[in-house]
Amino acid sequence: MKFRQIAAVAPLALLAACGGGSDEPAVDEAMDPASEQALNDELMTDPDMAGRNEANAALSGTGNAAIPNIDKSPRAIEAARARAAELVGGVDKLKPAPAPRPLAGNESDTDAMRAAAIAAIKPGGANCADAVEYSATWAAKLPAAFPVYPRGNTQEAAGTDQGDCALRIVSYLTPVALDDVLSFYSTRARDAGFKVDHAIKAGDNILSGTKGASAYVVYARRLPEGITQVDLVTTN
Repeated sequence: MKFRQIAAVAPLALLAACGGGSDEPAVDEAMDPASEQALNDELMTDPDMAGRNEANAALSGTGNAAIPNIDKSPRAIEAARARAAELVGGVDKLKPAPAPRPLAGNESDTDAMRAAAIAAIKPGGANCADAVEYSATWAAKLPAAFPVYPRGNTQEAAGTDQGDCALRIVSYLTPVALDDVLSFYSTRARDAGFKVDHAIKAGDNILSGTKGASAYVVYARRLPEGITQVDLVTTN
C-alpha cells in the first residue's frame, strides 16, 4: 500500500491514535540519516508539496525517480540485522512472526486493525489523520517499541500530536529480508505487551496489534529490486 493511500485511509482502515500519546522517540535507531537531516528542514504540511520531493517519488508516485540506490551488500545487511538483534536483547530473542492467514480482497481486516480503527475517532467525531503534517522528522518520533528498522532508508513520514492525537505514518526501504523485518517487529511488539496478528492481503504482509488505546500496523512487501518496503503506522 502506498504511503499516501495509508495517510488517506488511516482513520478508517488503520489507526489514528487519540488518547494521550508520548513524545518519547524510538530507541537508538529512530535517527536514521533522513530523519536527522530533516530536523533542520522546514516542515512540509502540504501533502502535494511534500510529494514533489524527488527523494520521495518511489513511494508517493510523483516525479520520475526510481527506487533509490540502497546499499544491498552482505556487509550492510548483516550490520542491520546485528543491530536489530541487539535492540531485542540478542539473536536468540528474535522470534518468527506468527504464520500468516490470507485475507481476500473483500474480506474484513484483522480484529486488531478494526480495534485500531475504532481508536481513530475522538469522542467528538474528529479524526487525527486530518491533522497530519508531512516531514521526515516524524520518523524520529516513533514510539520506542516501533523504530525504523536499523539502517532503514526513510522515504516519507507524517504525523501529528495535535490535541489528543498521537499518529505516526512512516515509509522506508531496507535491503534486509522480509522475514527478518517481520520477526523484528513481532518481537518488539510482544516485548512491549502488544498483541501480534499476521495477515496477507493484496500482496502485503500485515502485522497489527493493540495494547489498551495504543495500536500499530506494519505493511511490508518484498520488491523485485531486492528491497523490502515497509509502511509503519503507530498510535499512542
